[in-house]
Amino acid sequence: MIKKTVITSLLTLAVLSLSTLSAAAEEKPLRIGWVYAMANAPAVIAEKKGFYAAEGLNVDSKPFTDGPLLQQAVAAGDLDIAYVGSPPVYHWFSRGLKSKILAQVNYGQAAVIANAKSPINSVADLRNKKLAGVAKGSGMDVLLRGYVLKEKAKLDPDEDLTIVAMPPGNMNAALEHGDVDAAFSWEPFVSQSLLRGTSKLILDVNKDLPQYPWYVIIGVPKVLQDRPDDVVKLLRAHLKAIAFLQSHPEESNQIIAEAFKLEPVQGADGKTVKPEDIVKEARKRMGWSSRLDAADLQFIQRLMDYSSSLGFISKPLKVEQVVETSYLQKAEQSLR
Repeated sequence: MIKKTVITSLLTLAVLSLSTLSAAAEEKPLRIGWVYAMANAPAVIAEKKGFYAAEGLNVDSKPFTDGPLLQQAVAAGDLDIAYVGSPPVYHWFSRGLKSKILAQVNYGQAAVIANAKSPINSVADLRNKKLAGVAKGSGMDVLLRGYVLKEKAKLDPDEDLTIVAMPPGNMNAALEHGDVDAAFSWEPFVSQSLLRGTSKLILDVNKDLPQYPWYVIIGVPKVLQDRPDDVVKLLRAHLKAIAFLQSHPEESNQIIAEAFKLEPVQGADGKTVKPEDIVKEARKRMGWSSRLDAADLQFIQRLMDYSSSLGFISKPLKVEQVVETSYLQKAEQSLR
């Protein structure tokens, strides 16, 4: 009788232990990484407005200074979901990391600016000049070399000018001090410089390529396999965040200004420009969307072709290999 009671107790403890482990597994946070750029504001809004929590998601959200660093975290197994530019995604895909693009995050954001007094008035004028850019082979570098320089300016990025790699936060100072002649930057850095009156806009990429997709949400294979319902929940939160950005511009501008720690700037007229007005200015060159329609996929394919021609990937890829829209479709349907 004692033996039977001991066995029963042990079985009960085993069941309780399994239940505890199962509950712990369910409560394991969804690890989200995102590139620290205003364009990834939906990740900020989803957390600040409680959209993740409303979906019952426990998330661990972490910003990264650039795409390559974020992709290293993905490759190391430290992230489940990432908000990142599409070039790093397919660059790593070509090396064996089979993450999938699930949704778009934003369109636009990039621009070329030059000193306000500079004789540079078009990207063709960059010949024999110094241009501030980012690390070679990064997502923005693909756009710079493939579209802005080779296609738009008809310049050889390795022969016709000097690209000086630096953090985007340093570009405006480098431009003002004359260390570079122009900068290929993004928001909010472009708007901060323009509002100060120290620079002029040479090329608004979103004007030339209307609503071109940039940041995307990706899922790693393991999370797509093991937690598909959580992926759909995350995309529902993403859709809610974008709807909020579009329907509550003033409140969302305030949240973005605080999240990105924007400081007021003094305009050329001596007036102070508030942080939320910097965000308002930035919206002239960018916006947010979750869609992945035919035009968006064509642009991502265009980026892939740039990367192939620039030698950043060893063999051509097709956009269909890296995009999976079924999770987004489920999220959209469940919100209707």
